[in-house]
Amino acid sequence: MGPFVSIGQVVADLLDLEKAGFATPEVQAYLLATRIEPTSLERYVTVDQTHYTRNLIHRTDGFELLALCWAVGQAAPIHDHEEQRCWARVERGRLRFTDFTLLSDDPPHLEQSGPAVTGDPGHLNALPRIHKVENDPSFRQRAVSLHLYARPFAECTIYDLSRREKRRQRLRYDSVAHSIGFWDGG
Repeated sequence: MGPFVSIGQVVADLLDLEKAGFATPEVQAYLLATRIEPTSLERYVTVDQTHYTRNLIHRTDGFELLALCWAVGQAAPIHDHEEQRCWARVERGRLRFTDFTLLSDDPPHLEQSGPAVTGDPGHLNALPRIHKVENDPSFRQRAVSLHLYARPFAECTIYDLSRREKRRQRLRYDSVAHSIGFWDGG
């Protein structure tokens, strides 16, 4: 990983990548090489003890960048990403990523597709179609992850393995830093 840059510089660089076509190899290489100055991320960190938070940093028609904040023991349910290209990088703490394969759709039947992967700061996970993210209680610390979605989406499918059910879930932001398509460089 290279030197630290501000979150404002990350957004500016992502806007340049978007203009160049947002090619997966270039985006992935950028995310692997970039380190975010922790203090510049601070204004996007909001922790809620009842649920993990989704904090919008920047959004255009081509991508959205969020800071997700996780109290100890919080988890996202098993969900999909609407066929979008997605990346998650651990910025603080530790998270566990578990990938799944959909074996049948009606009723939904999922199978874990490999061992769960634990990521420390700097760990980049190119998110698969269906997965779960969690801040395991044994980690004993809050976590923050940066999520980049190539094309924003407003809903996803949530899978409940115990009931073998799926449902559509509307997504929301817990905080919005800037208007859509606007960036003040801060």
